[in-house]
Amino acid sequence: MTDKISGISTAEPLAKPAGSGSNAVAADKSQGEGSASVSTAQTADHVTLTDSARSLQKIEEAVAKAPVVNAAKVAAVKQSISAGTYKINAGQVASKLLKYERGLK
Repeated sequence: MTDKISGISTAEPLAKPAGSGSNAVAADKSQGEGSASVSTAQTADHVTLTDSARSLQKIEEAVAKAPVVNAAKVAAVKQSISAGTYKINAGQVASKLLKYERGLK
């Protein structure tokens, strides 16, 4: 797949991550035969997530599953508009508009 703007293929990464692939083994072989066997055993990476990172991950998943629109509220507003009973509190609307406008400055 090619990026239309830059023409760079996104199928392959631009640069290999440091310490991975055959480059690390080749560099170790230049240092001597004994160190090459030791470094190949140490190439496995290990990642540990903290409790707060796990909590954030769970929150992110819950937010992604939550609907963007409150369907029940939308249905209630539609019903009250169609019935002619929807009331607009002009003072509350004006107050929130002013609060929002002050927040922009």
